[in-house]
Amino acid sequence: MSSPGSESETTVHLEVADGVATIRLDRPKMNALDVSTQEQIRAAAAECTDRDDIRAVVVYGGERVFAAGADVVEMQTMSHLDMVKRSGGLQSALSAVARIPKPVVAAVTGYALGGGCELALCADVRIAADDATLGQPEVLLGIIPGAGGTQRLTRLVGISTAKDLIFTGRFVKADEALAIGLVDRLVPAAEVYDAAVTWAKQFAQGPALALRAAKEAIDRGIETDLETGLEIERAAFAALFATDDRTAGMTSFVEKGPGKATFTGR
Repeated sequence: MSSPGSESETTVHLEVADGVATIRLDRPKMNALDVSTQEQIRAAAAECTDRDDIRAVVVYGGERVFAAGADVVEMQTMSHLDMVKRSGGLQSALSAVARIPKPVVAAVTGYALGGGCELALCADVRIAADDATLGQPEVLLGIIPGAGGTQRLTRLVGISTAKDLIFTGRFVKADEALAIGLVDRLVPAAEVYDAAVTWAKQFAQGPALALRAAKEAIDRGIETDLETGLEIERAAFAALFATDDRTAGMTSFVEKGPGKATFTGR
């Protein structure tokens, strides 16, 4: 196990087993995302991006809580100038998780509020406990989401629903979160992490370059017009014909049928 960040104040752990990495928050009691934790999340995401033995990633806050938001005590003392300097780092630290070029799943237990919800939004898929609570309550502090909430939440659940959640700052229970598409699956709280690992493990022996290309095409394409998105897809599709995995996948399909290829990630 490796632990990004300082040894004395490690609040984010990176654990890797069987091709699946877990970025685990560990800042009791509520995993508040102070500046140090934000930077440790960035470091963990960078390691997940760089390591070839990591094929998929789980983001997890532990059995009791995912993350209850940014550290309000820390932010309370920050001036306008302080936040002008820090806001870019806050956004980019969480965006580093969104930019991991591998499948990423958030395993949400307890509360995922404010920055915690924004961190969950950076995952490709969200599996939540059936008693989880999510939300963007920043307006109740006289501010707005600052780590991607106004943008990622809107793209995920739609404009009017995002405005309702952000304007009111209300908490969203698990069943509503599932209904509006804020989370993708509900399971009993005790099963959240295992369910997320099971989802991630299906990619441990998968075609890493094709998965990377698919994620990039979707994420980049959704930000642009259809014609540009189609060109992004076309270029990525053609590029995969230069990979060993494409050769292995098609050869295996012709000789043995679907689903039996062995991929090397090259």
